Amino acid sequence: MQYDVIIIGSGPGGYVAAIRCAQLGLKTAVIEKYNTFGGTCLNVGCIPSKALLDSTEHYHNALHNFKEHGINLKNLKPDLQQMIKRKNEVVAQTTGGITFLFKKNKITSYQGIGSFVDKNTIRIIKDDGTEENITGKNVIIATGSKPAELPFLKTDGNRIINSTEALNLKEIPKHMILIGGGVIGLELGSVYARLGSKITVVEFMDSIISTMDKTMSKELQKSLSKLGMVFMLGHKVTGASVNGNKVTVTADNLKGENIVLEGDYCLVAIGRTAFTKGLGLDKIGIATEQRGNKIPVDDHLQTSVEGVFAIGDVIRGSMLAHKAEDEGTFVAEVIAGQKPHINYNLIPGVVYTWPEVASVGFTEEQLKEKGVKYKTGSFPFKASGRARASMDTDGLVKVLADAETDEILGVHMIGPRVADVIAEAVVAMEFRASAEDIARISHAHPTYTEAFKEASMAATDNRAIHI
Repeated sequence: MQYDVIIIGSGPGGYVAAIRCAQLGLKTAVIEKYNTFGGTCLNVGCIPSKALLDSTEHYHNALHNFKEHGINLKNLKPDLQQMIKRKNEVVAQTTGGITFLFKKNKITSYQGIGSFVDKNTIRIIKDDGTEENITGKNVIIATGSKPAELPFLKTDGNRIINSTEALNLKEIPKHMILIGGGVIGLELGSVYARLGSKITVVEFMDSIISTMDKTMSKELQKSLSKLGMVFMLGHKVTGASVNGNKVTVTADNLKGENIVLEGDYCLVAIGRTAFTKGLGLDKIGIATEQRGNKIPVDDHLQTSVEGVFAIGDVIRGSMLAHKAEDEGTFVAEVIAGQKPHINYNLIPGVVYTWPEVASVGFTEEQLKEKGVKYKTGSFPFKASGRARASMDTDGLVKVLADAETDEILGVHMIGPRVADVIAEAVVAMEFRASAEDIARISHAHPTYTEAFKEASMAATDNRAIHI
Protein backbone atom coordinates (compact mmCIF):
# COMPACT_ATOMS: atom_id res chain seq x y z
CA MET A 1 0.00 0.00 0.00
CA GLN A 2 1.26 3.46 -0.90
CA TYR A 3 -0.57 5.17 1.97
CA ASP A 4 -1.98 4.38 5.39
CA VAL A 5 -4.90 6.75 4.74
CA ILE A 6 -6.39 8.29 1.60
CA ILE A 7 -8.88 11.10 2.10
CA ILE A 8 -11.25 12.14 -0.67
CA GLY A 9 -12.13 15.80 -0.16
CA SER A 10 -10.27 18.62 1.61
CA GLY A 11 -13.06 20.49 3.36
CA PRO A 12 -13.03 21.02 7.15
CA GLY A 13 -13.57 17.31 7.74
CA GLY A 14 -11.06 16.13 5.16
CA TYR A 15 -8.18 18.48 5.87
CA VAL A 16 -8.50 18.11 9.65
CA ALA A 17 -8.57 14.32 9.27
CA ALA A 18 -5.44 14.51 7.11
CA ILE A 19 -3.52 16.66 9.57
CA ARG A 20 -4.52 14.50 12.55
CA CYS A 21 -3.56 11.33 10.65
CA ALA A 22 -0.17 12.84 9.87
CA GLN A 23 0.31 13.86 13.50
CA LEU A 24 -0.33 10.24 14.48
CA GLY A 25 2.40 9.03 12.15
CA LEU A 26 0.16 7.76 9.35
CA LYS A 27 1.30 8.25 5.76
CA THR A 28 -1.51 10.36 4.33
CA ALA A 29 -2.80 11.51 0.95
CA VAL A 30 -5.62 13.92 0.10
CA ILE A 31 -7.51 14.10 -3.19
CA GLU A 32 -9.25 17.38 -4.06
CA LYS A 33 -11.14 17.99 -7.29
CA TYR A 34 -10.81 21.78 -7.15
CA ASN A 35 -7.57 23.75 -7.43
CA THR A 36 -7.85 25.07 -3.87
CA PHE A 37 -8.23 23.23 -0.58
CA GLY A 38 -10.90 23.89 2.03
CA GLY A 39 -14.06 22.59 0.39
CA THR A 40 -17.37 24.43 0.52
CA CYS A 41 -16.71 26.02 3.91
CA LEU A 42 -13.53 27.88 3.04
CA ASN A 43 -14.26 28.58 -0.62
CA VAL A 44 -17.99 29.24 -1.00
CA GLY A 45 -19.54 28.81 2.46
CA CYS A 46 -18.59 29.69 6.02
CA ILE A 47 -15.61 31.96 5.38
CA PRO A 48 -16.76 34.06 2.40
CA SER A 49 -20.25 34.52 3.81
CA LYS A 50 -18.83 35.74 7.13
CA ALA A 51 -16.56 38.16 5.26
CA LEU A 52 -19.59 39.68 3.52
CA LEU A 53 -21.63 39.64 6.72
CA ASP A 54 -18.92 41.64 8.49
CA SER A 55 -18.53 44.13 5.64
CA THR A 56 -22.26 44.78 5.36
CA GLU A 57 -22.66 45.03 9.13
CA HIS A 58 -20.02 47.78 9.16
CA TYR A 59 -21.93 49.63 6.43
CA HIS A 60 -25.26 49.16 8.20
CA ASN A 61 -23.86 50.54 11.45
CA ALA A 62 -22.24 53.48 9.67
CA LEU A 63 -25.55 54.28 8.02
CA HIS A 64 -27.84 53.81 11.01
CA ASN A 65 -25.87 53.84 14.27
CA PHE A 66 -22.70 55.94 13.93
CA LYS A 67 -24.55 59.23 14.39
CA GLU A 68 -25.77 58.05 17.79
CA HIS A 69 -22.14 57.36 18.70
CA GLY A 70 -21.17 60.89 17.69
CA ILE A 71 -19.68 59.91 14.33
CA ASN A 72 -21.01 61.95 11.43
CA LEU A 73 -20.46 60.81 7.84
CA LYS A 74 -21.45 62.26 4.47
CA ASN A 75 -22.07 60.68 1.07
CA LEU A 76 -21.97 57.16 2.48
CA LYS A 77 -22.48 54.44 -0.11
CA PRO A 78 -21.70 50.73 -0.37
CA ASP A 79 -19.14 49.38 -2.84
CA LEU A 80 -20.31 45.82 -3.45
CA GLN A 81 -17.43 44.92 -5.72
CA GLN A 82 -14.86 46.01 -3.13
CA MET A 83 -16.69 43.94 -0.53
CA ILE A 84 -16.51 40.92 -2.83
CA LYS A 85 -12.84 41.63 -3.61
CA ARG A 86 -12.04 41.67 0.10
CA LYS A 87 -14.07 38.48 0.57
CA ASN A 88 -12.03 36.78 -2.16
CA GLU A 89 -8.79 37.88 -0.51
CA VAL A 90 -9.92 36.40 2.81
CA VAL A 91 -10.76 33.14 1.05
CA ALA A 92 -7.37 33.05 -0.72
CA GLN A 93 -5.50 33.61 2.55
CA THR A 94 -7.48 30.91 4.32
CA THR A 95 -7.23 28.26 1.62
CA GLY A 96 -3.55 29.08 1.20
CA GLY A 97 -3.15 28.30 4.89
CA ILE A 98 -4.31 24.74 4.27
CA THR A 99 -1.68 24.33 1.55
CA PHE A 100 0.95 25.42 4.08
CA LEU A 101 -0.36 23.00 6.72
CA PHE A 102 -0.28 20.08 4.27
CA LYS A 103 3.34 20.80 3.44
CA LYS A 104 4.22 21.25 7.11
CA ASN A 105 2.70 17.87 7.98
CA LYS A 106 4.17 16.10 4.90
CA ILE A 107 0.74 15.26 3.46
CA THR A 108 0.68 14.32 -0.22
CA SER A 109 -2.04 16.06 -2.22
CA TYR A 110 -3.56 15.16 -5.58
CA GLN A 111 -5.72 17.43 -7.70
CA GLY A 112 -8.48 15.59 -9.54
CA ILE A 113 -11.64 13.55 -9.12
CA GLY A 114 -11.19 10.47 -6.96
CA SER A 115 -13.30 7.33 -7.27
CA PHE A 116 -13.11 3.75 -6.01
CA VAL A 117 -11.63 0.99 -8.15
CA ASP A 118 -11.80 -1.31 -5.13
CA LYS A 119 -11.85 -0.62 -1.41
CA ASN A 120 -8.11 0.07 -1.31
CA THR A 121 -7.57 1.59 -4.76
CA ILE A 122 -8.61 5.09 -5.77
CA ARG A 123 -8.48 6.31 -9.37
CA ILE A 124 -7.72 10.00 -9.81
CA ILE A 125 -8.90 11.64 -13.03
CA LYS A 126 -7.03 14.91 -13.49
CA ASP A 127 -8.12 18.05 -15.32
CA ASP A 128 -6.01 17.18 -18.35
CA GLY A 129 -7.76 13.81 -18.67
CA THR A 130 -4.86 11.72 -17.41
CA GLU A 131 -5.43 9.09 -14.73
CA GLU A 132 -3.48 7.80 -11.77
CA ASN A 133 -4.23 5.05 -9.27
CA ILE A 134 -3.14 5.18 -5.63
CA THR A 135 -3.68 2.60 -2.90
CA GLY A 136 -4.31 2.91 0.82
CA LYS A 137 -5.05 0.71 3.83
CA ASN A 138 -7.88 3.05 4.82
CA VAL A 139 -10.03 5.54 2.91
CA ILE A 140 -12.00 8.44 4.38
CA ILE A 141 -14.85 9.88 2.29
CA ALA A 142 -15.14 13.62 3.02
CA THR A 143 -16.77 14.96 -0.14
CA GLY A 144 -19.21 17.29 1.60
CA SER A 145 -22.46 18.59 0.16
CA LYS A 146 -23.96 20.81 -2.52
CA PRO A 147 -26.94 23.21 -2.53
CA ALA A 148 -30.27 21.40 -2.72
CA GLU A 149 -32.64 22.21 -5.57
CA LEU A 150 -36.38 21.99 -5.99
CA PRO A 151 -37.11 19.53 -8.82
CA PHE A 152 -39.48 21.99 -10.49
CA LEU A 153 -37.31 25.09 -9.96
CA LYS A 154 -33.82 24.96 -11.40
CA THR A 155 -31.28 27.68 -10.74
CA ASP A 156 -29.89 29.44 -13.83
CA GLY A 157 -26.89 31.12 -12.20
CA ASN A 158 -28.16 34.51 -13.32
CA ARG A 159 -31.51 35.52 -11.84
CA ILE A 160 -32.48 32.32 -10.01
CA ILE A 161 -29.38 31.62 -7.94
CA ASN A 162 -28.03 29.39 -5.18
CA SER A 163 -25.92 30.31 -2.15
CA THR A 164 -22.63 30.01 -4.06
CA GLU A 165 -23.75 32.42 -6.76
CA ALA A 166 -25.15 34.86 -4.17
CA LEU A 167 -21.58 35.47 -2.98
CA ASN A 168 -20.57 37.07 -6.28
CA LEU A 169 -23.40 39.28 -7.50
CA LYS A 170 -22.45 42.21 -9.73
CA GLU A 171 -25.13 44.49 -8.31
CA ILE A 172 -27.19 45.02 -5.19
CA PRO A 173 -30.62 43.47 -5.80
CA LYS A 174 -33.66 45.73 -5.66
CA HIS A 175 -35.91 42.90 -4.50
CA MET A 176 -34.53 39.46 -3.68
CA ILE A 177 -37.06 36.69 -3.15
CA LEU A 178 -35.51 34.22 -0.75
CA ILE A 179 -36.85 30.65 -0.84
CA GLY A 180 -36.05 29.07 2.50
CA GLY A 181 -35.91 30.50 6.02
CA GLY A 182 -32.95 28.44 7.22
CA VAL A 183 -29.46 29.44 8.29
CA ILE A 184 -27.87 29.90 4.85
CA GLY A 185 -30.74 31.89 3.39
CA LEU A 186 -31.13 34.22 6.36
CA GLU A 187 -27.41 34.96 6.52
CA LEU A 188 -27.20 35.84 2.83
CA GLY A 189 -30.55 37.60 2.92
CA SER A 190 -29.33 39.82 5.75
CA VAL A 191 -26.18 40.66 3.74
CA TYR A 192 -28.26 42.25 1.01
CA ALA A 193 -30.95 43.64 3.32
CA ARG A 194 -28.23 45.71 5.02
CA LEU A 195 -27.21 47.08 1.62
CA GLY A 196 -30.76 48.25 0.91
CA SER A 197 -32.32 45.30 -0.90
CA LYS A 198 -35.92 44.39 -0.20
CA ILE A 199 -35.89 40.77 0.99
CA THR A 200 -38.98 38.59 0.98
CA VAL A 201 -38.54 35.22 2.70
CA VAL A 202 -40.85 32.42 1.55
CA GLU A 203 -40.73 29.52 4.01
CA PHE A 204 -42.72 26.27 3.98
CA MET A 205 -42.58 25.78 7.77
CA ASP A 206 -44.42 27.95 10.30
CA SER A 207 -41.18 29.47 11.61
CA ILE A 208 -37.70 30.43 10.44
CA ILE A 209 -34.66 28.39 11.63
CA SER A 210 -37.27 25.75 12.40
CA THR A 211 -34.84 23.19 13.84
CA MET A 212 -33.79 25.56 16.63
CA ASP A 213 -35.64 26.50 19.80
CA LYS A 214 -38.88 28.31 18.94
CA THR A 215 -37.98 31.27 21.16
CA MET A 216 -34.92 31.86 18.98
CA SER A 217 -37.05 31.70 15.82
CA LYS A 218 -39.45 34.33 17.10
CA GLU A 219 -36.72 36.66 18.37
CA LEU A 220 -34.68 36.43 15.17
CA GLN A 221 -37.72 37.15 13.02
CA LYS A 222 -38.42 40.27 15.07
CA SER A 223 -34.83 41.48 14.68
CA LEU A 224 -34.60 40.78 10.94
CA SER A 225 -37.94 42.48 10.39
CA LYS A 226 -36.27 45.68 11.63
CA LEU A 227 -33.96 45.36 8.61
CA GLY A 228 -37.05 45.42 6.42
CA MET A 229 -37.10 41.69 5.70
CA VAL A 230 -40.62 40.38 5.02
CA PHE A 231 -41.57 36.84 6.06
CA MET A 232 -44.17 34.67 4.37
CA LEU A 233 -44.34 31.58 6.58
CA GLY A 234 -46.40 28.50 5.79
CA HIS A 235 -46.07 29.08 2.04
CA LYS A 236 -45.28 26.36 -0.46
CA VAL A 237 -43.37 27.54 -3.53
CA THR A 238 -44.92 26.18 -6.74
CA GLY A 239 -42.72 27.70 -9.43
CA ALA A 240 -40.55 30.52 -10.74
CA SER A 241 -39.93 32.07 -14.13
CA VAL A 242 -37.56 34.65 -15.56
CA ASN A 243 -38.44 37.36 -18.07
CA GLY A 244 -35.47 39.60 -18.79
CA ASN A 245 -34.38 41.08 -15.46
CA LYS A 246 -37.59 40.10 -13.69
CA VAL A 247 -38.20 36.95 -11.66
CA THR A 248 -41.73 35.81 -10.86
CA VAL A 249 -42.23 33.34 -8.00
CA THR A 250 -45.54 31.63 -7.25
CA ALA A 251 -46.53 30.04 -3.96
CA ASP A 252 -49.58 28.64 -2.18
CA ASN A 253 -50.49 29.84 1.31
CA LEU A 254 -52.16 27.78 4.06
CA LYS A 255 -55.59 28.56 2.62
CA GLY A 256 -54.55 27.18 -0.74
CA GLU A 257 -54.53 30.63 -2.32
CA ASN A 258 -51.93 31.34 -4.99
CA ILE A 259 -49.50 34.17 -4.23
CA VAL A 260 -47.39 35.88 -6.92
CA LEU A 261 -44.14 37.69 -6.09
CA GLU A 262 -41.96 39.70 -8.46
CA GLY A 263 -38.32 40.63 -7.95
CA ASP A 264 -35.04 40.93 -9.81
CA TYR A 265 -33.34 37.98 -8.06
CA CYS A 266 -34.51 34.74 -6.49
CA LEU A 267 -32.18 32.96 -4.05
CA VAL A 268 -32.96 29.28 -3.53
CA ALA A 269 -31.64 28.28 -0.10
CA ILE A 270 -33.58 25.19 0.95
CA GLY A 271 -30.62 23.33 2.43
CA ARG A 272 -27.90 21.06 1.13
CA THR A 273 -27.60 17.45 -0.01
CA ALA A 274 -24.71 15.04 0.43
CA PHE A 275 -22.34 14.97 -2.54
CA THR A 276 -21.43 11.39 -3.44
CA LYS A 277 -21.75 11.54 -7.23
CA GLY A 278 -18.89 9.92 -9.12
CA LEU A 279 -17.34 8.21 -6.11
CA GLY A 280 -18.02 4.72 -7.50
CA LEU A 281 -19.56 3.55 -4.23
CA ASP A 282 -21.42 0.81 -6.10
CA LYS A 283 -18.08 -0.78 -7.03
CA ILE A 284 -17.36 -1.53 -3.38
CA GLY A 285 -20.93 -2.35 -2.34
CA ILE A 286 -21.96 0.85 -0.55
CA ALA A 287 -25.50 2.10 -1.11
CA THR A 288 -26.51 5.60 -0.02
CA GLU A 289 -29.70 6.28 1.91
CA GLN A 290 -32.70 7.15 -0.22
CA ARG A 291 -33.43 10.29 1.77
CA GLY A 292 -30.61 12.82 1.68
CA ASN A 293 -28.23 10.62 -0.30
CA LYS A 294 -26.18 10.01 2.86
CA ILE A 295 -23.73 7.18 3.49
CA PRO A 296 -24.65 4.83 6.39
CA VAL A 297 -21.90 4.44 9.00
CA ASP A 298 -21.49 2.65 12.34
CA ASP A 299 -20.49 4.14 15.69
CA HIS A 300 -16.87 4.32 14.52
CA LEU A 301 -17.98 6.17 11.36
CA GLN A 302 -16.98 3.14 9.29
CA THR A 303 -19.13 2.22 6.32
CA SER A 304 -20.33 -1.32 5.58
CA VAL A 305 -16.92 -1.87 3.96
CA GLU A 306 -14.05 -2.44 6.37
CA GLY A 307 -11.42 0.27 6.18
CA VAL A 308 -13.69 2.75 4.40
CA PHE A 309 -14.92 5.60 6.60
CA ALA A 310 -17.13 8.63 5.94
CA ILE A 311 -17.40 11.96 7.76
CA GLY A 312 -19.09 15.35 7.60
CA ASP A 313 -22.00 16.26 5.38
CA VAL A 314 -22.09 12.85 3.64
CA ILE A 315 -23.22 11.08 6.83
CA ARG A 316 -25.99 11.44 9.39
CA GLY A 317 -26.37 14.52 11.53
CA SER A 318 -26.14 18.25 11.08
CA MET A 319 -24.19 19.73 8.19
CA LEU A 320 -21.75 21.83 10.17
CA ALA A 321 -18.06 22.46 9.53
CA HIS A 322 -17.08 21.93 13.17
CA LYS A 323 -19.02 18.66 13.30
CA ALA A 324 -17.02 17.49 10.27
CA GLU A 325 -13.78 18.61 11.95
CA ASP A 326 -14.58 16.63 15.10
CA GLU A 327 -15.39 13.59 12.98
CA GLY A 328 -12.16 13.97 11.01
CA THR A 329 -10.17 13.89 14.24
CA PHE A 330 -12.32 11.02 15.53
CA VAL A 331 -11.71 8.77 12.51
CA ALA A 332 -7.99 9.51 12.42
CA GLU A 333 -7.73 8.42 16.03
CA VAL A 334 -9.86 5.31 15.44
CA ILE A 335 -7.55 4.27 12.59
CA ALA A 336 -4.56 4.83 14.89
CA GLY A 337 -6.09 2.48 17.48
CA GLN A 338 -7.29 5.09 19.94
CA LYS A 339 -10.77 5.34 21.52
CA PRO A 340 -12.08 8.86 20.85
CA HIS A 341 -15.58 10.13 21.61
CA ILE A 342 -18.03 12.67 20.17
CA ASN A 343 -21.12 13.87 22.04
CA TYR A 344 -23.39 14.81 19.14
CA ASN A 345 -25.89 16.47 21.46
CA LEU A 346 -23.25 19.02 22.41
CA ILE A 347 -22.26 20.23 18.95
CA PRO A 348 -23.39 23.87 18.89
CA GLY A 349 -25.34 25.42 16.05
CA VAL A 350 -24.88 29.07 15.07
CA VAL A 351 -26.65 31.54 12.78
CA TYR A 352 -24.33 34.45 11.86
CA THR A 353 -26.99 37.08 11.34
CA TRP A 354 -26.98 40.12 13.61
CA PRO A 355 -27.98 39.50 16.27
CA GLU A 356 -26.30 36.10 16.16
CA VAL A 357 -28.11 32.96 17.24
CA ALA A 358 -26.38 30.07 19.01
CA SER A 359 -27.70 26.89 20.53
CA VAL A 360 -26.49 23.70 22.19
CA GLY A 361 -28.27 20.73 23.75
CA PHE A 362 -31.99 20.11 23.80
CA THR A 363 -34.61 22.65 22.73
CA GLU A 364 -37.62 23.28 24.93
CA GLU A 365 -39.80 21.57 22.33
CA GLN A 366 -37.63 18.43 22.46
CA LEU A 367 -37.78 18.28 26.26
CA LYS A 368 -41.56 18.54 26.17
CA GLU A 369 -41.74 15.79 23.57
CA LYS A 370 -39.52 13.53 25.69
CA GLY A 371 -41.56 14.24 28.81
CA VAL A 372 -38.53 15.57 30.69
CA LYS A 373 -39.33 17.77 33.68
CA TYR A 374 -37.34 20.95 33.32
CA LYS A 375 -37.08 24.52 34.49
CA THR A 376 -36.13 27.55 32.46
CA GLY A 377 -34.45 30.86 33.04
CA SER A 378 -33.87 33.72 30.63
CA PHE A 379 -32.17 37.07 30.58
CA PRO A 380 -32.69 39.81 27.96
CA PHE A 381 -29.73 41.68 26.50
CA LYS A 382 -31.60 44.96 27.00
CA ALA A 383 -30.78 44.45 30.71
CA SER A 384 -27.07 44.00 29.95
CA GLY A 385 -24.82 47.01 30.55
CA ARG A 386 -22.33 45.79 27.94
CA ALA A 387 -25.08 45.39 25.34
CA ARG A 388 -26.45 48.85 26.05
CA ALA A 389 -22.96 50.31 25.68
CA SER A 390 -22.60 48.75 22.22
CA MET A 391 -26.26 49.38 21.22
CA ASP A 392 -26.87 45.63 20.75
CA THR A 393 -29.88 45.12 22.99
CA ASP A 394 -31.93 42.72 20.84
CA GLY A 395 -32.19 39.15 22.05
CA LEU A 396 -31.83 37.03 25.16
CA VAL A 397 -30.17 33.98 26.72
CA LYS A 398 -32.34 31.02 27.67
CA VAL A 399 -31.17 28.19 29.94
CA LEU A 400 -33.02 24.89 30.31
CA ALA A 401 -32.15 22.77 33.34
CA ASP A 402 -33.36 19.50 34.81
CA ALA A 403 -36.11 20.21 37.33
CA GLU A 404 -34.64 17.83 39.93
CA THR A 405 -30.87 17.74 39.39
CA ASP A 406 -30.41 21.27 38.00
CA GLU A 407 -28.13 19.86 35.26
CA ILE A 408 -28.10 22.13 32.22
CA LEU A 409 -29.93 20.41 29.36
CA GLY A 410 -29.95 23.15 26.74
CA VAL A 411 -28.76 26.71 26.19
CA HIS A 412 -30.18 28.98 23.50
CA MET A 413 -28.93 32.49 22.79
CA ILE A 414 -29.74 35.31 20.43
CA GLY A 415 -27.71 38.47 20.78
CA PRO A 416 -24.31 40.08 20.25
CA ARG A 417 -21.34 37.70 19.83
CA VAL A 418 -23.27 34.69 21.11
CA ALA A 419 -21.45 32.57 18.50
CA ASP A 420 -18.49 32.93 20.88
CA VAL A 421 -20.43 33.00 24.16
CA ILE A 422 -22.03 29.60 23.43
CA ALA A 423 -18.62 27.93 23.94
CA GLU A 424 -18.96 28.47 27.67
CA ALA A 425 -22.23 26.57 27.64
CA VAL A 426 -20.67 23.72 25.65
CA VAL A 427 -17.82 23.39 28.14
CA ALA A 428 -20.25 23.51 31.07
CA MET A 429 -22.48 20.83 29.57
CA GLU A 430 -19.54 18.57 28.66
CA PHE A 431 -18.73 18.52 32.37
CA ARG A 432 -22.45 18.13 33.23
CA ALA A 433 -22.58 21.42 35.08
CA SER A 434 -25.70 22.66 36.83
CA ALA A 435 -27.30 26.06 36.38
CA GLU A 436 -26.14 26.75 39.94
CA ASP A 437 -22.53 26.12 38.87
CA ILE A 438 -22.72 28.83 36.22
CA ALA A 439 -24.51 31.15 38.63
CA ARG A 440 -21.62 30.76 41.09
CA ILE A 441 -18.81 31.34 38.55
CA SER A 442 -17.44 34.89 38.41
CA HIS A 443 -18.00 36.55 35.04
CA ALA A 444 -16.09 39.69 34.09
CA HIS A 445 -18.12 42.89 34.05
CA PRO A 446 -19.20 44.31 31.73
CA THR A 447 -19.36 41.45 29.22
CA TYR A 448 -21.96 39.74 27.08
CA THR A 449 -21.23 36.49 28.96
CA GLU A 450 -22.89 37.91 32.06
CA ALA A 451 -26.20 37.28 30.31
CA PHE A 452 -25.49 33.53 30.48
CA LYS A 453 -24.78 33.80 34.21
CA GLU A 454 -27.97 35.81 34.80
CA ALA A 455 -30.08 33.33 32.79
CA SER A 456 -28.59 30.49 34.87
CA MET A 457 -29.45 32.40 38.03
CA ALA A 458 -32.98 32.83 36.71
CA ALA A 459 -33.20 29.06 36.18
CA THR A 460 -31.94 28.53 39.75
CA ASP A 461 -34.72 29.66 42.06
CA ASN A 462 -35.54 32.64 39.80
CA ARG A 463 -32.83 34.78 41.37
CA ALA A 464 -31.42 36.82 38.46
CA ILE A 465 -30.11 40.12 39.81
CA HIS A 466 -30.60 42.60 36.97
CA ILE A 467 -34.20 41.88 35.94
